[in-house]
Amino acid sequence: MKIGYARVSTIDQSLDLQLDALNKYGCEKIHQDEGISGSKSDRPQLNAALADLRPGDTLVVWKLDRLGRSIDHLRSTVFDLQKRGIEFVSIQDAIDTTTAMGRLFFNIMASMAEFEKDLIRERTLAGLAAARARGRSGGRPKKVTEAQIKRARELAKNPGITIVEICKIIGVPRSTYYREVAPNI
Repeated sequence: MKIGYARVSTIDQSLDLQLDALNKYGCEKIHQDEGISGSKSDRPQLNAALADLRPGDTLVVWKLDRLGRSIDHLRSTVFDLQKRGIEFVSIQDAIDTTTAMGRLFFNIMASMAEFEKDLIRERTLAGLAAARARGRSGGRPKKVTEAQIKRARELAKNPGITIVEICKIIGVPRSTYYREVAPNI
């Protein structure tokens, strides 16, 4: 059985193009998620499609990005399908794991993606090490300076001044005050 899966990220988008392609490919059942980003892990109709699949079935999508945004998610999903005896087809990307060439192509693509991820990780770690060697630490700059924290501590000792007033005086929002200043008082 060919089971299709179609997804659009916003309600304003149309599933028509994907549905036409999936129907033309011969999908007997099509699950549709509307208004759900591909980066979301909880996609009810994708979960339903995966649950409907049995050994010998084929999951069909219009394009790879309809199934997931990250190559890791795509790879793990397709490998899980293969373990269950289920094939995978991406119509637009010409990936068809029902053929030896399709399986080879998908595995090469997955290996290249893993290789690229490893290279990025190595470069990132090398860059962080080089920055640390120069005395720089990573991360987002703090929104409050030590001088502002010191001034806030002094102001907080005065029971007549509210937190809102302290925030106005030192120039930070209340959320920053509670996150950065309050724990240090």
